[in-house]
Amino acid sequence: MMRQILAAGGALALLATTPAVSAHEMKAAGEAPHVLELADVLDWETVSNPQISPDGVDVLYTRTRVDTLKDRRVSTTWIMKADGSDKRQLLEGSGAQWSPDGKRILFSKADADGRTQLFLHSPDGLITQLTHMEHAPRSMAFSPDGKTIAFVARVPKKNDWTIELPPRPKGAEWSEDPVIIDTLHYRQDRVGITNDGFDHIFTVPATGGTPKQLTDGDWNVGARALAVIAGAPKLAWSADSRFIAFDGPGEPVADESQWWRSDIHLLNVETRETKRLTSGRGSWRDPVFARDGEALAFIGYEDHDKLTPLADVWLMAMDDAEPRALTSGLDDSPQGLRFTPDGRELLFTMASRGHHNLHAVNRAGRLRDITTGRHVVRLGSVSDAGRIAITMSDPDSPGAVAVLPSPRGRARIAPLTAVNDDVLDGVTLGRVEEIAFEATAANGERADVQGWIIYPAGYQQGESYPTVLSIHGGPQAMYTSAFNLYLQQFAAAGYAVVYVNPRGSTGFGEEFTNVINAEYPGQFDYADLMAGVDLAIEKGVADPDRLFVTGCSGGGVLTTHVIAQTNRFKAAAALCPVTNWISMTGGSDVSAWVYSYFDTPFWKDPSRWLENSTLMHVGKVETPTLLMTGTQDIRTPLNEAEQYYTALTMRGVPTKLIPMPNEWHGTSSRPSNYLRTHLYLRKWFEEHDPALAEAEDD
Repeated sequence: MMRQILAAGGALALLATTPAVSAHEMKAAGEAPHVLELADVLDWETVSNPQISPDGVDVLYTRTRVDTLKDRRVSTTWIMKADGSDKRQLLEGSGAQWSPDGKRILFSKADADGRTQLFLHSPDGLITQLTHMEHAPRSMAFSPDGKTIAFVARVPKKNDWTIELPPRPKGAEWSEDPVIIDTLHYRQDRVGITNDGFDHIFTVPATGGTPKQLTDGDWNVGARALAVIAGAPKLAWSADSRFIAFDGPGEPVADESQWWRSDIHLLNVETRETKRLTSGRGSWRDPVFARDGEALAFIGYEDHDKLTPLADVWLMAMDDAEPRALTSGLDDSPQGLRFTPDGRELLFTMASRGHHNLHAVNRAGRLRDITTGRHVVRLGSVSDAGRIAITMSDPDSPGAVAVLPSPRGRARIAPLTAVNDDVLDGVTLGRVEEIAFEATAANGERADVQGWIIYPAGYQQGESYPTVLSIHGGPQAMYTSAFNLYLQQFAAAGYAVVYVNPRGSTGFGEEFTNVINAEYPGQFDYADLMAGVDLAIEKGVADPDRLFVTGCSGGGVLTTHVIAQTNRFKAAAALCPVTNWISMTGGSDVSAWVYSYFDTPFWKDPSRWLENSTLMHVGKVETPTLLMTGTQDIRTPLNEAEQYYTALTMRGVPTKLIPMPNEWHGTSSRPSNYLRTHLYLRKWFEEHDPALAEAEDD
């Protein structure tokens, strides 16, 4: 389940709509191609969270841009007609959703004190602040009758393990009391200390008022990914507005090795009584009610013996019937579950072989495709009549909002937004070619592998180019066919880029994902990555004497593994790597995941822990290696890179260490650090490019 550790590539995989101008067209016109500039990221925008009104007439969506003065990304809510006309900014804030009658809009933004709160936009344009919470509300959901809003917020933990200090002298400035740690998972990357409380459900009248806490106890509402990642729990109201279905353990988790356990519960809003609907030791999440209230669907899996089991769609009648699986053997776990308005089918998106499409399954388990193609589709919302708001992106087109007229039949996608047309006007992008090949591991086991090559912007047939192998994080993650601004900027700088989904990636079925268990990093992913590079060389685009490798998180792990196996790369850049699994268990926020990866704890048998730690193989490395990690990273802490850097320094291997300031996991969340990351990588690769060195000598 390390798939959630970082999105593919370990950096910003920003969705990007204007068709690229071909290099051939530019050459025929006698012009030098105009390519992306790195500074274009400061003008880049993204769209997300499309919410179609109940009557299907209007669409809300979030538009995110860079605030260059404050070095951050800011989001606003926009509105347009469902045909794409009459676009305009509506609100400062994000996460907007319609009330059931379509007359009001619920959203969140920072209040005057800088704390995120819930606000309501009325038909007359009046904006009312609904909450004044110490901790930010999230996962807000209107009740079907429109009278109540449910949300999740943190409740401070009661500490009964206290001491009494002597009286402080008047005016003394003593240190604050420490947080007492008594759980395995007491912090979370991008959050910090989380041992201070638990997430629970609240309601507040839609007209405003005092929030009412409905659940309590030493447990968290919401299924946890990697034991700590909270995300946004799904709160599903029953049709009569009397009950809320939610996911989470529902009780204190005594055995933290069972961190993945989660059940579906039914909360009586009036009495606050909770009923557990699922049984066993499975992991169930994302409940959703049919509009008639007679059925509940959710995603999940039963008890298992795999590190990364794939979930299915489940359905249960509300007459206490046992849930039953509607799907099986999918390429990946379903996402974004929604009932169609008539309740006959369930809609969801799913990753499959590098692409994401929209699918439907009926109550008899018959599965069908609503969209097909080499792109990434994300489901936003469904109107009362069945119109579907989505986002979509493909290798040549940034993310855009689209509306599908109906869940019936195959749908043609027509983008309605183009927020980066100004940036891409006249720009020559690198041509993206999907590749498929067979790779053979050291033990002889073969696999069919999929990936892409981005050709340099202005590519000339017959010429070979310096080439970057970019490795995605995870390892249980997947590169997709969405537009990738980060990698396109390498193409703009004159590099070819190879990126593939090696064994261990998701989207190719459970066996493909789990084959690396207890052998990561190892022979399978290495063979697949090298086969992708070899194919790029065979095609003539990659110069075998000018190869470079990089990746972050899981990609950083594999980068340090690759350079211990081969010297074919002229330079490497391992971003936010794990190099020592034993030290990571005590320094990371995902300790239970690491322990579950190995069959035996290291104090009983450290052999596998050490064998899989790339620090133990640093003696074989000759490749100049740059290391970069955020100073606040507690997913793959800076010390992991420091250990590797120190060893390389002792061995005399060219190396540099960059602790990236103001960054948690990853190195690019701040726009300025995104620019720094790219520039440092280019500088490092250029310093070790033999062709550039030869040109300087001449």
